[in-house]
Amino acid sequence: MSMTLQSDEELFSAIADPSRRRVLDLLVSNGAASAWRLADHVPFSRQAVSKHLVVLDEAGLVSRRKQGREVLYQVDPDRLHQATRAMADLAAQWDRRLNAIKRLAEAAHAESRNQAAIPREPESLSTKERT
Repeated sequence: MSMTLQSDEELFSAIADPSRRRVLDLLVSNGAASAWRLADHVPFSRQAVSKHLVVLDEAGLVSRRKQGREVLYQVDPDRLHQATRAMADLAAQWDRRLNAIKRLAEAAHAESRNQAAIPREPESLSTKERT
């Protein structure tokens, strides 16, 4: 199942922020948690945690459920796996591009060395010197 361009953009935007990645890591490590509980483990406010959770929810990385008066958030493992695959695919694309650039640079370098090694013919004598 391939991800759409829009969902890729939402995903990469969601995980681009180090604070959101920290919240996501906490949920992966500790399971379902409320914004209050998560705020105890990060250097920012509960309101900031809530805003990060909204972005992660919109990207599909977390889901929420009500338990009593609390709203608990948990990682969606299928979406996280899908995100991991998307990032691995992107990394592979960049590896191919960088390898192509490396091959081009090495070929250009080898060609310039070969050109420098070819003996050049002496410049022809001017018309005046020939006569």
